[in-house]
Amino acid sequence: MSGRVRIIGAGLAGSEAAWQCALRGLEVELYEMRPIRQTPAHQTGNFAELVCSNSLKSDSENTAPWLLKEEMERAGSLLIEIARECAVPAGHALAVDRIGFAARVTETISRESRIVVRREEVAALDENNGVTIIATGPLTSEALAGEIGRLATARPAREEAQAPHHLYFYDSISPIVEADSIEMSHVYLAARYDKGSADYINCPMTQEEYGRFYDALRSAESVEQRDWENLNYFEGCLPIEEIARRGRDTLRFGPMKPVGLKDPRTGKMPYAVVQLRQENLRADSYNLVGFQNHLKFGDQARVLRLIPGLENARFLRYGQIHRNTYINAPALLWETLQLKAHPRIFIAGQICGVEGYVESIATGLMAAIHAAAHVTNCEPIPPPRASALGSLIHYITHADPKNFQPANITFDLLPPLEHNIRDRKERHRMQCERALRDCDRWIESIHSVSTRAQDFSA
Repeated sequence: MSGRVRIIGAGLAGSEAAWQCALRGLEVELYEMRPIRQTPAHQTGNFAELVCSNSLKSDSENTAPWLLKEEMERAGSLLIEIARECAVPAGHALAVDRIGFAARVTETISRESRIVVRREEVAALDENNGVTIIATGPLTSEALAGEIGRLATARPAREEAQAPHHLYFYDSISPIVEADSIEMSHVYLAARYDKGSADYINCPMTQEEYGRFYDALRSAESVEQRDWENLNYFEGCLPIEEIARRGRDTLRFGPMKPVGLKDPRTGKMPYAVVQLRQENLRADSYNLVGFQNHLKFGDQARVLRLIPGLENARFLRYGQIHRNTYINAPALLWETLQLKAHPRIFIAGQICGVEGYVESIATGLMAAIHAAAHVTNCEPIPPPRASALGSLIHYITHADPKNFQPANITFDLLPPLEHNIRDRKERHRMQCERALRDCDRWIESIHSVSTRAQDFSA
């Protein structure tokens, strides 16, 4: 077996996987169909393009998203390193200039001598032709999705026959407005509970203003559903019109939650609030946090301009919806992200059943580590169960295959402590301490595998 790996897809997971494989001395063929063939959501041909939010979530110490990023940094994640270099102000969150981030990842990957970039669509898979990492993301082309389905149907007979081999849900994109079209006299800067710096623009609403907005939203027309009669949304990324259908106050307890956002001009908490987060380092555009939607563009403009501060907003991008494909990981994958029926094929990124940017990067990192072990005839070592990396993989490979849905990293996925700690902050701190301790040991154990991979390739 040669020290070569084929990676399909240069999104977040594929880019991280390509770098990690090259770092371990393997020769990499990285396939990316963009810009030759675009997807419904991407706008460029750059690697690691972020299509929804520009946030990599909380960077506050001892939170679950922070823990996952901390473990990845200790394991040498390239994309987390670049994300920090391309960070924009976002309070206690890590958010990036999405254009600068994708450009930096593309440049870094493209100049690595061990990585050959092939700008072409892969429509067929040969499970017997070396090691392949499939990291095509939730917008996998129909042809390749069919190939993945073909391999998935060949799962071992002992697996649950009733579990579908691939699934899908619908995801949405938040609108982006030009900064100089925001009426700053109607808004204020603040971070929730004053955590981090006051980097978010907050658009406060009175009860009357919220009522007008809600009624307009409920009467707005959605884009024609076509063959999407039974939309299967990911609960963590519901369109605002879908949230609004669940009750008049659901938005006020969701993306328009005012808690912790006291208006410094009045000293009071508004009835509802819409937050805007900086899009890039130039601060010339902002996205509406949690305002993904599936409304017709004309109705979007009419409804969103009812938000104080956005009366004359110019939209650089309207909200959209797109179909996301993912496999039924509990039925199909080992904890090493290998297909049970085809161990030379690894699955990484959102298509393997994780949700979120950082989670996708994490699976790319782990798939590369395990692929390098496989290529060099070493036994792949999954990350420890107590770590964020291990808990994320444990969930997607051990959940109920009949009711599987993608997941973000949360403390609910981590195993409980041996002794119950009532104080939540202290409990989370101790879980993080245990996770990092175990993760450090794992990183040391896989270092020898990396060294062997480099020797093997040499």
